[in-house]
Amino acid sequence: MTWLITGGAGYIGAHVARAMTGAGERVVVLDDLSTGSSARLGADVSFVRGSALDAGLVERVLAEHSVTGVVHLAAHKQVGESVARPTRYYRDNVGGLAALLDAVAAAGVRRFLFSSSAAVYGNPDVDLITEDTPCAPVNPYGETKLAGEWLVRAAGQAHGIATTCLRYFNVAGAMAPELADTGVFNIVPMVFDRLTRDEAPRIFGADYDTPDGTCVRDYIHVADLAEAHLAAAGRLSAPDTVGDLTVNIGRSQGVSVRELVTLIGEVTGDTRPAVVEGRRPGDAPRAVASAELAARELGWTARRGMREMVDSAWRGWQLNHRRSQG
Repeated sequence: MTWLITGGAGYIGAHVARAMTGAGERVVVLDDLSTGSSARLGADVSFVRGSALDAGLVERVLAEHSVTGVVHLAAHKQVGESVARPTRYYRDNVGGLAALLDAVAAAGVRRFLFSSSAAVYGNPDVDLITEDTPCAPVNPYGETKLAGEWLVRAAGQAHGIATTCLRYFNVAGAMAPELADTGVFNIVPMVFDRLTRDEAPRIFGADYDTPDGTCVRDYIHVADLAEAHLAAAGRLSAPDTVGDLTVNIGRSQGVSVRELVTLIGEVTGDTRPAVVEGRRPGDAPRAVASAELAARELGWTARRGMREMVDSAWRGWQLNHRRSQG
């Protein structure tokens, strides 16, 4: 197999590329570097700079590298931005996926792995979210991921492409410091950023119906997530694999925002108390995955815990912060 990874120079994509090459898979990355960095990629990865929206480029990459499977991660993924710029999210996330699937079908590629999100569920009032929990996204980002799943399945049925959709929960950590998340959009780097600027962490809402009043989330180490992609790619590579599989990727363990901020304080040594501010619109009190289907269908289970996530993320943050100050 030769796998094309779109968005493979990004935070998650680079981890997926490293896991796949480490397992002996041939990998080519297509990334426009709008948020990624080619420095994250090893010498054993072929890199092409460009967008999945460029149909001609995608067709050439598929042909020149004899691609037999695609892992599609390239997408805009900031909830707030999606609310402010919904047409951009639909045009690029859904339109780009449609163009990519056209090229995949024309090239005769028959394996497709789609990066989806727990955002497709919205705010379900359940203890554990299963794949059968109704999808009701509450922002344009989640809508584009759900529409993307529909499109992937429909194209798979129409063209005989075996497809898998992975619904990620909250991703954190780093396999190595140089692969760490450099953005300040997710809660762990957001807290790091506040501490680095000598400011107290912020908690948005402490009056939810949860044990300590703060939101509860399911966090997954990015290295575990990369291994889930590898397991899914292996399943897709089997000659008898057909149809679609959609699975949650999480740890099935809830951690509150206050518990996470406390752990970050222990790891960083900065234990100043958090400042509690008002709730943010759209935040669900609890969102925790059932990962039983992934264990059954992919033979995959998360192996890394919260402290390892935070510790590895902090080492990466320190490395990148030193670089930015240098």
